[in-house]
Parts: sequence; structure tokens; C-alpha cells
Amino acid sequence: MKPLISVIIPTYNCESTIATALESIMRQTYQNLEIIVVDDNSTDRTKKAVQSLAGKDNRIVIVDAPDDRGRFDAVLGRNVNAGYSARNVGFARARGEFITFQDADDASFLNRIEIQHALLQKYGATHVTLDWVQFSEKHLNKRLDASPFIKSGGMTGPDELYRMSQRSKGLAAKLSTALNEAVPFHLKRKRVVNKLFFGSLENYPGAGNSPLFRREVIEKVKFRPLKERVWPSFMGRGADKDFNFQVAETFKNSYMFSIPLYMWRVKNQNIKYKDGIAGNLL
Repeated sequence: MKPLISVIIPTYNCESTIATALESIMRQTYQNLEIIVVDDNSTDRTKKAVQSLAGKDNRIVIVDAPDDRGRFDAVLGRNVNAGYSARNVGFARARGEFITFQDADDASFLNRIEIQHALLQKYGATHVTLDWVQFSEKHLNKRLDASPFIKSGGMTGPDELYRMSQRSKGLAAKLSTALNEAVPFHLKRKRVVNKLFFGSLENYPGAGNSPLFRREVIEKVKFRPLKERVWPSFMGRGADKDFNFQVAETFKNSYMFSIPLYMWRVKNQNIKYKDGIAGNLL
């Protein structure tokens, strides 16, 4: 039997999209899954929508996240901690040999986890990310023929991902994690001092919100609140970026493959796939 993979889905007021996200996981070609929906204090009908689907699929479990009172940063005027603590709650509940995520407002091609797991096994990787395309309802319930993308050789390996982690790590964090945590984030962004707290500003490549990784990762790496992040985004948040670079630095065995198996609800298409992927759908 194939190993169990835990899929953690943090949700917060996603009643209009959660069914689409969940069904894209329920219908995966890789079926030995436990699907952990962590409700992050939703105030709409998100939880009822999940309960309805859980009644049809016993792989779905619903877990309540504690109230994250620090989710909104009044100085920055935005939610800076969306989903970070909910993912740690999911870690505590996960039983799988491998763990991945699905955002509650996105979707995956139906063979996303199968391909991701196969690549992780083939390369003996600890942590694998893929690529994304803009969400389209036309792509729902489809598989992607990954072979042309695999043949094209679009891969970033452990050495380069580790180098990226060091380039994008601020000097303050390299010198002292205590110093990095002590300075409030809104001060870190100030023009005079930001060079101390931010490195190259490059993002983790690909779909950083849906890595697949071995269970051993959560013994050393967790999602962190904004004040503790070594690799935040310059505008705040950046929990996925911080997690992935943290894994790449800690284990030095991460891979990114340019295979667009994740559908992200964003305004603009990924420029790498501007000509479309319709010819690769199954």
C-alpha cells in the first residue's frame, strides 16, 4: 500500500471556494490521503460546507484552530499571520509519512500529489515544490500531462535553493536570531535599516503554498509568526516563503520542479505559461 499523505487545508471564511479546493484533493489520483481541514475561526458557513463533504468522505477531519489575536497588524494595516498557526495545528494532527497543503481558495490538478510524491521518491528529496498556473474553472477535474515539463528539465536543486536561502537572509538574522525577533517588523522595513533585515528579496520559486515533504521536517521546522520570520515578504506575511527557505536551509535537500500542477486564484497568469496549458490536459 502507498504511504499515507496528510493534506492540511487551513480555512478562514472560504464558504464560496472551500468545496472546489476540497474536491480537487478528494479526487486526487493518489488516494491514500488524510485530509485535515483546520478551521481558523471562520464566521461564515465554511465549516458547514466542510461538514457536508466530510459526510461523503471519511478521509476528511475538521479541526478548530485557537483564536489568533495577532493576525491583524494595526501598524501595517493588514492580516500578516493568515493560516500560519492553523498549519501548525495541522502538523499536530497529521499522521502521514508525508505532508502537503492545499489553500482553501485554490485547487490542484488531480495528479498533483501523485507526481509530487513520485518526484520526491525518485530524487530522494526531503521537500518538493512544483509550479502554478492561474486558476480556471476549465481546468477543474483535469489531470496534467507532466511528461513534457519533466523532459524540459525545469528543476532547481538543493544547492541552488540553499544558496537562495542565504542570499535572501538578512544580515541581522545571520548575526543573531534574537536581534531579528526583537525589532518590530514595521521598523525593519524603514529605509535606513531594511538592508540589515532583508537580503535579496527573491521569493521561493514556484508554488510555495503547496510543498510536499517528509514527516521529519516538522520535527525541526514550524510556521512562525511575523516577528520571528527570517524570510518574510517585504510587505509582511511571507509565512510560506519563510517555511520553505527554512526547510531548504535546514535539510539542504529541497527540489523545485517547473510543472504547473497547482491552480492559484490570482489576477495574472504565470508568465512561464502565458501561452496556456490546454494542450497538456487529460
